Amino acid sequence: MNEEPVGLCWSCRRPLTKTDYGRENACLGCGKATRACRNCRHFAPGRTDDCDEPLAETVLDKVRANFCDFFEPTKTAPTGQQTESPTDFLKAAEDLFK
Repeated sequence: MNEEPVGLCWSCRRPLTKTDYGRENACLGCGKATRACRNCRHFAPGRTDDCDEPLAETVLDKVRANFCDFFEPTKTAPTGQQTESPTDFLKAAEDLFK
């Protein structure tokens, strides 16, 4: 039975189906936990507890599987990952003081 993808792995961007999001499941592409904060549509780095859902309990490790009742898979690009190189950050900092 071939299921429709409902989300993407936060680490390797592999498509995941509804059955891939079990508490004990890991991504077949990279082995990372699939039911983790980093894979949830509520994950929002910089917000309180890095979560947009105000009623969710605090989860300290965002890449480990958890029991959050508000978990919903996301199809958007993972947030909070470094996309610039350290030299880009240094150049931006130096530009501030020109």
